[in-house]
Order: sequence, then C-alpha cells, then structure tokens
Amino acid sequence: MKITKPVFGQERKELEKFNKLNLDERSIVFYSEDVSSFVHFEQIIHELTEKMGYQICYVTSAKDDPILTIQNKRIKTFYIGLGAIRTQFFMELKARVLVMTMPNLETYFIKRSRFYPVHYVYIFHSIVSSHTIYRKGAFDHFDSIFCVGHHHIEEISATESVYNLNHKNLVAYGYGLVDKLQKNKPIKNVERYTKNGRKKILVAPSWGKKGLLETKGLELVKILLDAGYHVTVRPHPMTIQKWPKIIKAIKNEFKDDTNFEMESNVSSFESLYSTYGLISDWSGIAIEYAFVCERPVLYVDGHQKINNSSYHKIPCKPLEISIRNLIGKVISVNELQSLPKIVESTYENIDHFKTRIQEVRSETIFNLSQSGIKGAQEIVNILREKKKLDKN
Repeated sequence: MKITKPVFGQERKELEKFNKLNLDERSIVFYSEDVSSFVHFEQIIHELTEKMGYQICYVTSAKDDPILTIQNKRIKTFYIGLGAIRTQFFMELKARVLVMTMPNLETYFIKRSRFYPVHYVYIFHSIVSSHTIYRKGAFDHFDSIFCVGHHHIEEISATESVYNLNHKNLVAYGYGLVDKLQKNKPIKNVERYTKNGRKKILVAPSWGKKGLLETKGLELVKILLDAGYHVTVRPHPMTIQKWPKIIKAIKNEFKDDTNFEMESNVSSFESLYSTYGLISDWSGIAIEYAFVCERPVLYVDGHQKINNSSYHKIPCKPLEISIRNLIGKVISVNELQSLPKIVESTYENIDHFKTRIQEVRSETIFNLSQSGIKGAQEIVNILREKKKLDKN
C-alpha cells in the first residue's frame, strides 16, 4: 500500500530552511499571498537587489508564483502554502522588515510575530480608497503604509483620529503596477483593438453577490456580441472562487461563439493594452486601465460593494466614487440595451478624455514612474533604524 506524504511536507521543509538563515540574511522579507502580489513588489525588489545590492527573502503561498522561476542570487525564495505552516511562519517570524499586500494583519489567522519586533509594511494592491472596500481595522496593525496617493494618507490619518489609533508611518509611495504597465506599454496600433474584424471590449468588474457579472453577466455579454463586438470577460478571482456556476453558465452560453473569450489569468495585462473599450463597475482595474492606456472607462452603476459598514465615519469621499465621472462615463444598470451606442460615442471622442485622465493620474498617484526607487529607499531607511535598535 502506497503511503501518501503529508500535503504540508514541502511547506514545512521550506519553513525550516528559512528559519536556518541568520537575521542579516532575512532582514528584508516579502510575503506573497497569491500570484497577483508579485507585480506590486517587482519594482521595489529590482531596486533593492539590482541597484542597491541588498539580499531579500521572498516567502510565497502560491506554487505558481512567478518569482519561483527567477534566478537571482540576491533573492531567496520559499513556498509555505496557505495552511498551518503559514500561520506558524507569521507567529514565529524573526526578521527586521516584512512587506506584504495582504491586509487584516492581526484580524484573522495572520498575526504579528510573537518572538521578534518585526516592522510590518503594507503595500496597496489597488488604487481605490482604504475605508470602503477594505474591512474596518484592515491596516491598524501595520507600522508603515505605502500610500498610492493623497487620498490614502488623508483616509488613514482620519481613521487614526476617529478611532484614537497610534500614528503609522504613512509613506508617499505611489503605485508600482501602473509604473510597470506604462513602462511596458506597446506602441499604439489601432489594429490591436480589433479581432476577427470586430472591436474588442473587455468586461472586467469587481466581485460580490450583487456584482455586475454575478447579476447581469449573461445579458451584458449577449448585448455586446449582438452589437458586433468581440467580448472578453475577465472575472475577478473571487468570482471564480465563490460563484463558479455563474462562470460556467456564461462559458456554456457563448462557447460556440468565436467572438467570445473568458480570461482567468489575472497576472496577464495584455487584454488591457489591446482592448478598444473597458466596461466595469467598481473594480480597481478600471482606474488602472484609464491611467495606463489613457482611455476612458464605461462604468455600469450597479451595487457598490462595501466591506466596512462604518466607512461613513471617515470624512473622506471614496476615490472610486469621485473619480468615475473624471475618467469615464457612468451608466445605469437599466441602460444596458443602450450600451453599444454609448460605447461608440465615448470611444470615438477619446481626445476629450485623454488630457483629463493624464491630469487626474498626476493628481492621484505619487512618484509616477519612480515608485520602486521611493519604496526601496524607504525600506532601507526602516532597516537602518531597526539595526540601530538592535545594537541598543
């Protein structure tokens, strides 16, 4: 009889390997929850390892994390999974700085180290506001927050004031993903916007029981296909995880239509570059598309997902509300039949939006094209302070 090894065998060995490193070898640690985290670290890691000569540790819960295939003598990688080994890693962590994109530290299973005074750094994985989409207390237990723009600094400062919290180190950082996408943006080519002779439309909404795809997905795709567009649906990973029947129903309905595609690779951004127009609801990817491609977004004004029922106590208007009419058009969920006409009228006059989108982008994001440098410098500053404390 074949004996199956415990599923956490590899993860345990990786944790043991990490724990054998001395403190200097694991001074700077990045933690990745899934494959989508790396793009938010990439610019900083490049600056730290290639430009500044620092060694880092990269601990991931994703077996297919792209960094596991990168050969770099200054990056030590470790796979720890999502189970008990991950919980143990966080509880027993000994490092000077830990950088992560996962919120809710101390709220659920992920805790601050019980053995060492680690400095915890949070990096946003979306441009949207901090007090609506995220749960109450999502950032309360971090030491430093790398803020995308003024809106994050204002919101977190207001939260600290309202709830009488300790002040955090709020860093005017920026947004590494936009920097990367702008740097890699292909030369504009009108032919990229078509497939099979049809203009390409990307449907990329947020997720939730009352979300656009969950409630109007079939209807929306049919309207666009019937109007002569090539349609790509890019569901949020949480929609795929929580409502697989909805995804299956959409796939089955349009499986024989060569002008329909379902994209589930969230680490690829090719569809953003090549789409004629993007339709969303409240997803942060809409802002990323507008800022990178300098093209407007069509927002279907459906149910807004609020994960913090107390958000109204923070006297800051959420960015995802204030920005929509500046970088695109908002249409009612009851206007879906008119959507093809609105698509044409909007994207035939994108010059009207382009200058405004550029202005809004500059006002919204710190350190455009320089976030990696800023983030790396800040981490090094934190590291130096930690080393001083170690000596005292």
